[in-house]
Formats: sequence, structure tokens, C-alpha cells
Amino acid sequence: MTTTRTNGSLYTNIRNNIATIEFGHPASNSFPGELLDRLTSELKKLGENDAVHVIILKSEGDRAFCAGASFDELVAIENLEDGKTFFSGFANVINAMRSCGKLIIGRVQGKAVGGGVGLISACDYAFATEAASIKLSELTIGIGPFVIAPAVQNRIGKAGFSELSLAPSEWKNAYWAKEKGLFAKVFENQKELDTEVEFFAKKLASYNPDALAGMKKILWEDTENWDKLLAERAELSGTLVLSEFTKKALAKFKK
Repeated sequence: MTTTRTNGSLYTNIRNNIATIEFGHPASNSFPGELLDRLTSELKKLGENDAVHVIILKSEGDRAFCAGASFDELVAIENLEDGKTFFSGFANVINAMRSCGKLIIGRVQGKAVGGGVGLISACDYAFATEAASIKLSELTIGIGPFVIAPAVQNRIGKAGFSELSLAPSEWKNAYWAKEKGLFAKVFENQKELDTEVEFFAKKLASYNPDALAGMKKILWEDTENWDKLLAERAELSGTLVLSEFTKKALAKFKK
């Protein structure tokens, strides 16, 4: 069942010390600002919940995993303040994923673009199907994947990020993403994916929660400056989106 709500949907289910967050949006599971804010709040809340040892992040349906930020909101940006607010959405989510204190498993059933790739990169471990191709298309509209870059580089290195971001029209398949370290395992279908995600999450949740929290800290060492860094990147993106180049490019896409 996929949501038809224009602001999208977000549901959390907690069972056996595993919190499963499922997000959805009729436009290929993209994120309007309100949904990004809700996800940020939910991650902070789960980070403080002692009954939660592990988090699974997944999206609705059997097609796209996440098409990034809302295109409608992107084209509606008219000033720097709006632009900074828009790009701060994913900055806040990535920082919430980084600092929530609980290990996050990504369950990726389909394609991911832009912020969707950032979301996967901010997971601590991710499983995918063969359909999970990825793309960073930002340069095609005159901006860049600046906000998500630290998370993507942290996961696949600068060389992988360069290969992905400088070929913005090119899809990289799930096996390319696995080779670079974005995905731990790739499966033929969603049934196999879900079996493995469930098995792995149960196993992880059975370990000492203090040890898991310690591992989370180690995985995100040297990222303490990201609150400031990602805010600066959001401002840079907000400036670029107002440029003549980007306005023209967005107008073409809108048509």
C-alpha cells in the first residue's frame, strides 16, 4: 500500500528492540520539507528510547527507494532564506542519523537519487536489491550534492563520490554501489532482501546495547563539525538555486 498524501507519510513500529521507520510519498518517495522534519524528530526520539537497540529505515512500495527532496518545493524557492531552509532538510536528517546513538540499517528496494543517496550513505549498514541503482543528478540543474557530500564521501570515499557526482546523468547499478561500500549485500528480489534485513536486525538487536552505542560512535568519529558544515553547505546550495543558470534549468525540467 502506498500513500496518496501530498505531504507524505511516516510510520514507526517498535518490536523486539527494533524500530522500523517507513516513509512514503506519491512522487517516488521524495521528501517535502515537512516529511524531512518529521523524520528528523523521529530519529531524535528513537535515539533516546532505551527500548530501541537498532533502527531499520525503509520506504513504501516496490519501486523507487527515494527520489530525494521535493521538486515542487525546489522550483518554488524565491529567496536565500527559503533556499537555506529547503536544503537544511536533508542536512538535519543526516545529522540526526549520525548522532541518534542507534545503529541504522537501510533497506533499499529500488532507485535512489540525490538526497536518497545521502540517506543511504548516512545508514550504518545497508542492504539492497538489484533494482537499487543510484544517481547524483544535481549538476544537471546547476547545483551540486553539497549537503549530502560528507555522508556520501564518508561511505564510498572521495573517488567514488567524484565518479558518481561528476557524471550526473549516469545511473550506477547496485553492484557498483556494493563494490564502493554503499551496500553490504545485494539481493535478486525484495523477498530475499526482507529476509536478510529481518535476520540481521534481530541478530544485531540481541547484542549488548552499550556495545552497539560504542560502535555507533566509532563509525562516526571525526564528524562532530557536521552540524556547522552541513548548515554552510545548505546556504551554498540555497545561493546557487537562485542563479540564472539553475532557474533556466529548472524551468526546462518543469516543462
